[in-house]
Amino acid sequence: MEYLYVDDDLHLEELKLSHSAMIYETIWENRTFLRRWLPFVDQTRTQEDTRRYVSSILSESEKKQNEVFTIWYKGEFAGLAGYKEMDYVNRKTEIGYWMAERMQGKGIMTRTVRKMIDYGFRNLNFNRIQIKVAVGNAKSAAIPQRLGLVMEGVERDGEYHSDRYFNLEIYSILRKEWIASLTRS
Repeated sequence: MEYLYVDDDLHLEELKLSHSAMIYETIWENRTFLRRWLPFVDQTRTQEDTRRYVSSILSESEKKQNEVFTIWYKGEFAGLAGYKEMDYVNRKTEIGYWMAERMQGKGIMTRTVRKMIDYGFRNLNFNRIQIKVAVGNAKSAAIPQRLGLVMEGVERDGEYHSDRYFNLEIYSILRKEWIASLTRS
């Protein structure tokens, strides 16, 4: 999928190598904000680091497991969201995301993740979608909570960065639960 319409103000585009500089600049400008919760920030020191990351995601072997999108709000780059570790045998995936600080508070990521969940169930035939959030990252955890995902538990020491381990809350939703929630609204 190259383009995914969310609403008149918001759309997703398939990640491209040409996005590398813009992604790097956004990470650099938001380094302090993003570093608190995201392990990749410390490894992103140069634009070449971002170009290598994007190239790896676009490689044939990675495209089978990960699909990453740029998020565009009113024509401006807002962040990234993607399906991680797509498992077509067991029909499940994880959604990961990050956003520039100045874009917070506009409902961008909630709408993005809602669209990705719906697309994942309807178009990619997933049965289970999960989101992992570092314990204490209340703004990020509010997204799966708002969308009706169930908090299943905590993955202890699930992520390492900033010289320590973070516990991760695991939220999930099943296809049948998502479809039922749509009929109730």
